[in-house]
Amino acid sequence: MTSAAEGVLGSGPAPQAGGRVKAFLRLVMIEHSVFALPFAYIAALTAMFQLDRRMHWGELLLVTVCMVGLRTFAMAANRIIDREIDSRNPRTAGRELVTGAVSVRSAWTGAGIALVVFLGSAALLNPLCLMLAPIAVVPMVVYPYGKRFTDFPHAILGLAQAMGPVGAWLAITGEWSWDAVILGLAVGVWIGGFDLIFGCQDVAADRAEGVRSVPARFGIPAALWGARGAHVVTTALLAWYAVATDAGIFFWAGLLIVVCAFLYEHSIVTPHDLSRLNRAFFTVNGVIGICLFLATLMDLFVRGFSL
Repeated sequence: MTSAAEGVLGSGPAPQAGGRVKAFLRLVMIEHSVFALPFAYIAALTAMFQLDRRMHWGELLLVTVCMVGLRTFAMAANRIIDREIDSRNPRTAGRELVTGAVSVRSAWTGAGIALVVFLGSAALLNPLCLMLAPIAVVPMVVYPYGKRFTDFPHAILGLAQAMGPVGAWLAITGEWSWDAVILGLAVGVWIGGFDLIFGCQDVAADRAEGVRSVPARFGIPAALWGARGAHVVTTALLAWYAVATDAGIFFWAGLLIVVCAFLYEHSIVTPHDLSRLNRAFFTVNGVIGICLFLATLMDLFVRGFSL
């Protein structure tokens, strides 16, 4: 079904190509790649350190292209699949597919291009990355449907995000690594946890539309406690990763910053006050990824990593 807004806006002059591209980038929130990229870099750089202690710039560039390509595809698919639900939620009614700023055809075109970029860069990395690439695509598509059949779609999102560090490690070494799995699990549980927080703002709309989630099913207090538990597990997994990879003092210092960020995040969002939820979701979680990446980079340089 086409929304009234899409019908009205779609009847006007076609936007210029540059405007369509900008609108698509707004649709997929390209700037939010900052959440996933730092952990892919942590995995890739640690793998390089263990391999020969040298920076492999070509592989790092391809890892970046892979991550951005897959995330762009995932976001576009999410927006397309959810456009009818989004049109009935006041918070999301201004999204580009609802207003008509981006047509469904343009969104699918952008998603297709992003998918080709992802698969092409995976092929350039090594045969194992190309062989496993389709597996990484599956949860990206399943996630938006998850809210239709399970109260725990956050777990599907976590699984999707957990693949990033694992894939980045495979991109460098071409071999499986349980260290990368530990880091991937940490990322997945972390993102699943803050998705629990983010979902709290849509409880009323989700219940009205039959959209399923932990906050909608169990309530906001339960969701926030679930997020706290998830972030405790994240901290434990990051500590495990540090031990497994013989990380030094700078990584542990970065982990301490992450713990402080978690404590702050959970102090500013309460069941009775969600007014600072966006600060917790966007600002704090962006800081977590960047700080831990910088701490890892410093740690690796101190231990003999070279450009």
